[in-house]
Amino acid sequence: MRSRTRPTTGIFLDRDDTIIRDRVYLSDPDGVEILPGAAEAIQALNREGIPVIMVTNQSGIARGIFDMDALNRIHHRLTSLMAERGARIDAIYFCPHHPEGTREEYRVSCSCRKPEPGMLREAAEAFGLDLVLCYMIGDKPDDIEAIHRVGGKGILINTETHIAMAVKPEFVARDMPDAVRWILKDMLG
Repeated sequence: MRSRTRPTTGIFLDRDDTIIRDRVYLSDPDGVEILPGAAEAIQALNREGIPVIMVTNQSGIARGIFDMDALNRIHHRLTSLMAERGARIDAIYFCPHHPEGTREEYRVSCSCRKPEPGMLREAAEAFGLDLVLCYMIGDKPDDIEAIHRVGGKGILINTETHIAMAVKPEFVARDMPDAVRWILKDMLG
């Protein structure tokens, strides 16, 4: 493990269909299913001493489908399952907002909802990251656009969406292990 007094590189991960199987508006912790290879990929980053930060849009809160307590239980389950597999997510940032939400306090246009980079900037401040040296792994164009807005590199988990994307990822990966292998190779230059 590399020791760093001030990390400059971090890896941002989307949640649904990147770390766990997407269950539309997941509201039950029992529905958390870690995708094959995701824990091992995160372990590889942990071994390198690179901060692993999950950033996820959770408009189900704004839409009144689930509440903060349910989301906290889901994320606790996710981090517990990761820990059982020897992997660690260093921080979780989420956006509960949506401009068309039914819950007034969350019905806003904000700077944290991807593709806006607010969550990335907040994490960069907390972890001492240089966003130009960071990477984002996700399955949607908004993930790639968010990291590009701060000068970093985007890796798209292989989906059909990359064909029609206006913003092109630096790499299209089969899965998380493929994405992490590419990142580690890219970091070595």
